[in-house]
Amino acid sequence: MINAIEKNLQRGIKLLNAMSDEQYSDTSSPPYHSSIGAHMRHILDVFSCIFNGLETKDVDFSKRERNVLAEQHTEVGIEYFNQVIERLHQLRTEDFGMVINVTDDLGLGKVTMKYTLESALCQAHSHAIHHFSSIGFLVNQLGLELPDNDFGYNPTTPKKVLAS
Repeated sequence: MINAIEKNLQRGIKLLNAMSDEQYSDTSSPPYHSSIGAHMRHILDVFSCIFNGLETKDVDFSKRERNVLAEQHTEVGIEYFNQVIERLHQLRTEDFGMVINVTDDLGLGKVTMKYTLESALCQAHSHAIHHFSSIGFLVNQLGLELPDNDFGYNPTTPKKVLAS
């Protein structure tokens, strides 16, 4: 699981290495006027919430770091990606079944649920793929290239076969 998550996060690093800070923080694309950097920072904040709550076994997805520099500067974004990947590799496989309390605001206030660490990591990974899809739209709007053909695609999504 860790290798799959890292492989996906490395796609984000590859994209950041291919763009300027101006492109990374550009908010000109409607309808949400969100930047690639804001999506990247948000993705990484979810992983950080998991790491920050492990010692107490209380993860709160509503307590995100929201480091503005990580969404404005590619160098800071890449550093954040590397921190998350390093923390992923510090996890022990035998801890994946650990039960943790996960709190989030689902729209009607905060609720707390029981997860295993592995289910929280799986959710964070799926969440990253989902946001990479939105980032793909922004990349297209800015006239940039995606780092690879799987960027933003869930592995279970059927691939379209292009007619020749």
